[in-house]
Amino acid sequence: MSEKIAFIGVGNMGNPMAVNLLKAGSKIKVFDVSKQMLEKAREKNLETVDRIEDLISEEISTVITMLPEGKHSKEIYLGDNGIINKVSKNCILIDCSTIDIQTSKEIGKVANDRGIMMVDAPVSGGVMGAQKATLNIMVGGSEDSFDRALPILKVMGKNIYHAGEIGSGNGAKICNNMSLGITMIAASESLMLAKRLNIDIKKVHEIMKNASGNSWPISVYPPLPGLIDGTPSNNNYKPGFSAGMMNKDLKLANECATNVNASTPLGRMALDIYSKFCKDGNETKDFSAISKVIGGDAWDYPIE
Repeated sequence: MSEKIAFIGVGNMGNPMAVNLLKAGSKIKVFDVSKQMLEKAREKNLETVDRIEDLISEEISTVITMLPEGKHSKEIYLGDNGIINKVSKNCILIDCSTIDIQTSKEIGKVANDRGIMMVDAPVSGGVMGAQKATLNIMVGGSEDSFDRALPILKVMGKNIYHAGEIGSGNGAKICNNMSLGITMIAASESLMLAKRLNIDIKKVHEIMKNASGNSWPISVYPPLPGLIDGTPSNNNYKPGFSAGMMNKDLKLANECATNVNASTPLGRMALDIYSKFCKDGNETKDFSAISKVIGGDAWDYPIE
């Protein structure tokens, strides 16, 4: 690749995504408000800048953002020193943040009015997926914008889906993560019930993987340790995807449901459970650590 890329937001997800772009031959500079994240980026041989003003120029062919919330994306793109005012019309803007649909549409409209291509492209797959470049990426934007972004996205992910017009990527991601939050709770309940019934959890897990109770949390990302190597549950729930981020996505899903008058009772219950979990001090733990509050004292694996 010969892209000149500006990457904003090199945290747990953004860092490995940027590294994969560097390995693919892109000329890339990165920025993050966190000095710690910038230091980690330098350790991965990424070129960093200390001020966002030093990152964007008309020579940049691609801007990628990976930010926590819609307000951050809006400020970066549309603020007083917004990106859209600084890039050329030949630049493609790729917002990989998971944010509210309305903000995606608002930023996309301004970009479109300026003749600049933009897609919203939130990702799924956690830190492991980002490191291995096996992310699922859900894209919203015009056909032309999707085609322009696709070669770049393929470096960072394995399965790239064009969901529709701008904002559709975040819509698809929000729907996916609502289901993920619900099924992670379901997987935790099932495995904890097996524990209380004094049935070998490994055997129950193997049965569920091959039976109608299977799900992504069961087959790939189990919430209890000792079942699949390399998962957060085997590493004291060090986050691949934090409980705080899941809580944020469930809030977005419930807001969307309210806006379109959709009934999502399980989505509301999942939000209640994760909100309490985060308020109890577990926001930075992996979202699979929700198993710690399912089944009471049936599981004695500690969270430090």
